[in-house]
Amino acid sequence: MPKKKPPNRKHLPKDLEILYEDKDILVINKPAGLLTVATATNKFKTAYYILTDYVRKGSLKSRKCVFTVHRLDQWTSGVLIFCKSEDAKDRLQDNWKQVQKTYVAVVYGKLKPKQGIITSYLFETKNYVVRSTTDKTKGKRAQTGYKVLKEVGQFSLVELDLLTGRKNQIRVHLADKGNPIRGDRKYGKDKDTYKRLALHAKSISFTHPTTNQRMTFEAKLPSHFKIDSPP
Repeated sequence: MPKKKPPNRKHLPKDLEILYEDKDILVINKPAGLLTVATATNKFKTAYYILTDYVRKGSLKSRKCVFTVHRLDQWTSGVLIFCKSEDAKDRLQDNWKQVQKTYVAVVYGKLKPKQGIITSYLFETKNYVVRSTTDKTKGKRAQTGYKVLKEVGQFSLVELDLLTGRKNQIRVHLADKGNPIRGDRKYGKDKDTYKRLALHAKSISFTHPTTNQRMTFEAKLPSHFKIDSPP
């Protein structure tokens, strides 16, 4: 029996890794700095644009495209899912409450207690900044589970479970707790000049939209997340 040819990935940039691919889904490890989808000022340097070009194999006549299932902030790296058909996307999103997502972040300071759940109600201002409130009539309930993995100097490595999926939830909750993420220009420390947001979508578990198989994918931590010595 002839060996199966590996997929042709010449239309992908070197820093975008495909973790899994079949006829229905694409799971990637998105690098920090790459948008998930287009904005008013950037329509081409996005995971959506790159993957659509990839499934079209560079053919301008092809009508193939990918479908966005969920998003990661531009400066958050890690696991991200796209579908190859609208039907697969709809099925996956219909079961989104069953999806489990785990993140890892490098934060300032030491968290007390070392493990717990942060709960608040989040709302977005007219300036697109997400804020916390204890007033449930003013925001949507958000919960983030956390566990400290390691402490080195002024930094802590924290694992986070997204129990709800609100915009900027992890970043706001850690800032609320007094432990902002390193490199967070929006919710972090003033004059933090770190080169990128130290937040990584480590793993995701979901039910495949066609086979109904439970699947888990994990993206390797970027090297600067290893705080054996202070980053």
